[in-house]
Amino acid sequence: MIGIIVALIVALIVVVVVINAMQQHKEKQEAEKRALASKQKAIIDETEELIIAMGNLPPNPSIIEILNRRSLNAAKKMAQIMPNNAIKNRINDMESRLQASSDLAENSSMADEKFILPDNEQHLVIILQTIKKIRAILRSEQTKGNLDPQTFMQEDMRFDAMQLQISIESLLKRGNQAAEKGMLGSARQYFEKALATLAKHTHRTEYTETKETEIHDRLEEITNQLKTSNAEDREKKAKSEEDDLDMLFQPKKKW
Repeated sequence: MIGIIVALIVALIVVVVVINAMQQHKEKQEAEKRALASKQKAIIDETEELIIAMGNLPPNPSIIEILNRRSLNAAKKMAQIMPNNAIKNRINDMESRLQASSDLAENSSMADEKFILPDNEQHLVIILQTIKKIRAILRSEQTKGNLDPQTFMQEDMRFDAMQLQISIESLLKRGNQAAEKGMLGSARQYFEKALATLAKHTHRTEYTETKETEIHDRLEEITNQLKTSNAEDREKKAKSEEDDLDMLFQPKKKW
């Protein structure tokens, strides 16, 4: 009897250990599923925010279509991991939205619209962050095979031009402000930095050519202003030294 009791106890312990191991494995799988689902949800949320942020940029139906497809792909992966009615309904909405954006992109002429920079610095920072995020997503989607190389190159060059324009116009604005305050040395540094930025940009456009000419003209103006200013300073210094000598050698007054 003692042997049977011991055997039952051992068997019970083995069963408890096995059940615990199975429970822990199940909990681990559920945790991994939640982590994967959270990752896809983060992709959806990020993409939705970028679609809204696109309102600050010139209309681009092609990018909206790419972003909508990215959201849909993430939602489908999420449904495979943790299927439920809510995500299924959302997928249906996303498919309708993707179809609408695809139709708009197909019928759009996509003529380059002039990009007007806002005066507000904070607004400009938001636009720059949006452009950088979209370019990163384009590279990621192209790597995954969700975006053909030609479309990637076309759209990436478009955003690269916007990014360059923001950088150049910001430097020119600061340079002009410094020049207006008489800070010619600082102004020259801003213009020289803008010129160096353009020189690093291999893709030549009408914009880059125009800005290079404009910056060269501004640098020449500043150089002439500095020469004039230095000449005036030398003249003032010489006049001051002459006055000091006159004071030194003038006849002493008798009191």
